[in-house]
Amino acid sequence: MTDNIIELRDVTYYYEGSKVPSLDNVSLGIRRGARTVILGANGAGKSTLFYHFNGVAEPAKGTVLFDGQPIKYKRRKLRELRSRIAVVLQNPDDQIFGQTVEADIAYGPSNIDLPKEEVDARVEEALFLTGLTELRDKNTLKLSYGQRKRLALAGALAMRPEVLVLDEPTAGLDPQMAQDFMELAERLHHDGTDVIISTHDVDLAYTWAEDIHVLREGTLVYSGDPDGFYGDDRCVLTSGVMQPSIFAINRGYCAMRGIDEAPRPRTEAQFVSKVSEGPRGMLTIVPVDAGAALQMPEIPDGVRVGVFGTDAKALGRSMGRTPDFMFGGFDACATDCLRGHDSVLLCDRGCLEMVSGKVALLGHFGPGIESRVLRAP
Repeated sequence: MTDNIIELRDVTYYYEGSKVPSLDNVSLGIRRGARTVILGANGAGKSTLFYHFNGVAEPAKGTVLFDGQPIKYKRRKLRELRSRIAVVLQNPDDQIFGQTVEADIAYGPSNIDLPKEEVDARVEEALFLTGLTELRDKNTLKLSYGQRKRLALAGALAMRPEVLVLDEPTAGLDPQMAQDFMELAERLHHDGTDVIISTHDVDLAYTWAEDIHVLREGTLVYSGDPDGFYGDDRCVLTSGVMQPSIFAINRGYCAMRGIDEAPRPRTEAQFVSKVSEGPRGMLTIVPVDAGAALQMPEIPDGVRVGVFGTDAKALGRSMGRTPDFMFGGFDACATDCLRGHDSVLLCDRGCLEMVSGKVALLGHFGPGIESRVLRAP
């Protein structure tokens, strides 16, 4: 089995009527299991690259491989490919076809001849994951922009793809909805879906990515670890992007203290772990299940509560006490602990391993925090 789930070899592509290539001799590999970002300024060729992943665009020169095999551009082969690779476009209106939310989500699974029971199960799952259950009967023309973005994602999730490609997923979203979107992407990746994101948002790219591929005017200028790119000031400048805020803050702090920049934090909590001193609070993690009644543990005054995950958010909205952190729950709770305060995090039971890994990672940057898992009654 190849290490790359998708690979481009010397791919060049021209849009009709253009003599200037939108992709110029691009070679790159998307590693299986890696959180991947395609980075570049507007017009760099990110969307064009994505159209090659699922065969919407066919290169003028070069080869595209999926799972080690060259893509074949016959209708039956492309249909099979697009059931395994789902692309969520930047503009949701480009891929919403149904009159109602439920009908639109069912469109894809119904067209690959699944039994009705399977289609219904996939629709229910996608509605819940994207927070659209209460809008299932709503006319798609009456949805807000953010709701349409979630609907486009739900339609892709209903296909249960091996690879999920998100083109500028947070563009046009408010900060809370953007955090929610990325938290779901992180959960999907944790559960085994290969997630690829294109963006010009350098802070998002730095927080999310294990691998980045940087395009400039249709040419690949960098592939590899994010720190290798952002640490090269000239490469960043000529690519038309900026250094991430946390990267620049860490660089300035380390220069002031006369210490090595590494390890470089990617999140606020990781940076606070690196620089803070003094006592730490305890993070109490409460795993929850979808549809289960939650009896909150007794929480002392002054202890704040956050949520992480789809199930936890649903329960958080219905419980007696409104959580203090409905978005960015882990980082907010961890930062409270790093500042010496106890906090409580409700997380999806399926996210417990992921959250525990985040806690352990804080210790890579400093003393970290202590945590305990409390089984809800």
